Amino acid sequence: MIEAFVLVVVKPGYEDEVHTALAGHENIKEIYRVYGEYDLILRVEVGSIEELDSFHDGVLRKVRHIEMTETLIASSYRG
Repeated sequence: MIEAFVLVVVKPGYEDEVHTALAGHENIKEIYRVYGEYDLILRVEVGSIEELDSFHDGVLRKVRHIEMTETLIASSYRG
């Protein structure tokens, strides 16, 4: 299982519309509205890098008003 955090920049004024478009998608486990450079953070779980590619291309790129994303793949910290 791969866990990723997707930082999303939304066209101003369309945050609720983008949230609604993404809410309930099977790979999105949590959505947070945040302040700062990004507007939303998604916690995403997929089975493989190929599924992450499909999610990115097949879901995120099709949502209107998303201007930019940055995907961070989580890794366990061993200290």
